[in-house]
Formats: sequence, C-alpha cells, structure tokens
Amino acid sequence: MGPLATQEQLERFESYVTSTPAEGGRVLTGGRRPAEPSGGWFVEPTILETHTEGIRAQSDEIFGPVLAVTTFDDEADAIKKANSSQYGLAAGVWTSAVDRAHRLVRSLSAGIVWVNTYRATSPVAPFGGLRDSGGGRESGADAIYDYTSVKTAWFDSSDEAVSDPFKVQ
Repeated sequence: MGPLATQEQLERFESYVTSTPAEGGRVLTGGRRPAEPSGGWFVEPTILETHTEGIRAQSDEIFGPVLAVTTFDDEADAIKKANSSQYGLAAGVWTSAVDRAHRLVRSLSAGIVWVNTYRATSPVAPFGGLRDSGGGRESGADAIYDYTSVKTAWFDSSDEAVSDPFKVQ
C-alpha cells in the first residue's frame, strides 16, 4: 500500500482517527503511522467502529485506508444508515440472497454498487457517484456528457417578417 497523497490528507486522516473515540466510536486496529518506511505520508490500514450516530468517519469520504464499520437492526436500517451520508460514490453489498442483492442495489443511493466484490471496473462502464460525490461520469459512453454542452438553435432564413414571434411554428 502506498502513502497518502499529501500532508493535508495525512492530517485529515489523523483527525478522523482522533475524533472517532471522542465522538463515541473506537479505533479497532491501525490508525498510526508505521515505523517503516520513515519518510512519506504512510499510515496503517485502519478499522473504526462507528455504532453511534454522528460519527464523522461513518458519513464522510476519508480517502485513506480506513474501514468504518457499524451495526444495523435489519435491512431497512442498513439502507437508512448507508443513505444518510451526503456522499454516494459507491456501496458494497455482501449477501448470498440474490433477491436481497437486487433490492439493495435499487435502494442504495450510490453511483456504483458492488455485490460480493469490490472495485470491479471497466473502461466501458460509467464511473461516478451521486449527491456530493456526483458531478458526472468518467469512462463509458456517458463520459462525453462531462465534456459537452447541448445547445439548440433555430434559424429562419426567409425574407419574410415574423408575424407573431410567440406563435409555435
């Protein structure tokens, strides 16, 4: 695993690790900078327990080697918790029940939903999120819409004056 991208990202990662216990969660493993390599912005893979509502690590995009885990009472509670974030880049479902997988894919507010896998991608499949993780799609045929803007123009090239510009023609 490589380092985080910037010093600012390292500080952001550390703020989540520090704030989780203060907000009612626990650091189950990781959360530290490893002794080796000594240079760079390396951090240990980290698992945070976030059972209490309002823990930022449960709802924010951390962009580091962090897994925030929580419990849920039933499928409806799991969907509610998953959709409570302002972000919606991706979601993962692990189940042996095909009907449940389809139901969850429809119910989860995320641009990508992986079922029994993680990070499956293809250059022909659109990639992008919803809500504050939105902003279009990369890859696939839909990506062209990020780089284009549709405009409609109507021209009347006749020499006749327009009698009623508000009449639909």
